[in-house]
Amino acid sequence: MYSDLNKKVAVVTGGSKGLGTAIAKRLSKEGASVVINYHSDQAGAENAKKDIEAMGGKAVAVQADVGTEEGVGKLLKAAVDNFGGLDIWVNDAGVENKVNTHEMPLADWQKVINVNLTGVFLGSKAALAYFVENNHKGCIINISSVHERIPWPTFAHYAASKGGVGMFTKTIAMEYADKGIRVNNIGPGAINTPINAKKFADPEQLKRTTDMVPMKTIGEPEDVAAVAAWLASDESKYVTGITLYVDGGMTLYPSFEGGNG
Repeated sequence: MYSDLNKKVAVVTGGSKGLGTAIAKRLSKEGASVVINYHSDQAGAENAKKDIEAMGGKAVAVQADVGTEEGVGKLLKAAVDNFGGLDIWVNDAGVENKVNTHEMPLADWQKVINVNLTGVFLGSKAALAYFVENNHKGCIINISSVHERIPWPTFAHYAASKGGVGMFTKTIAMEYADKGIRVNNIGPGAINTPINAKKFADPEQLKRTTDMVPMKTIGEPEDVAAVAAWLASDESKYVTGITLYVDGGMTLYPSFEGGNG
């Protein structure tokens, strides 16, 4: 669909499962070579690599901690060494856990912030430095959440990290716009990913979730991947600094449906 993505090079953090795997596969389908990052799920990353290669694409799986400069440097080096450069950087890696804020261990806060927010900063920093040094009009796509906008009690660290990603995206999009570097953000809602599999397997929990979605269904990882491909392509060449919600309308305050309130 997006012929300009052919022969482009992409790094996708958190690419071993869920949204990351779907995005890596979609970018490959459009002709891009992909560095699939994983932290601990080597099998998932290798399976994604094999699937891409089976479709005729090119990919490498690279272990790295995106919360460290060494980790993101390793990913950038893999893109340059294996595929000759970098055009697209997708910050997808993320973690969450449920805990009352007054009982939250500092270690839980730090872990979530380090992966979800610091990881986005470090990945973006590495990509920006490469683009600037090479006078290259690359693009960065961050994966946030509807919870950069919707409060989520007992997930304060997660919501704080995603709110930070939203403003970070806008800020660096403005900072580098005159260099032709585009930075955008995707805010997924209720998506059928492995992290949600147990919750959505419970019919009552699934109904509670779909009741919060005006379209009355949950999304698939491919729905997010389709948006990522568009944001990476020249079809969105005049788009920067936005959060595009892929949420079935979850951010539209569905409790007011039918004129309630």
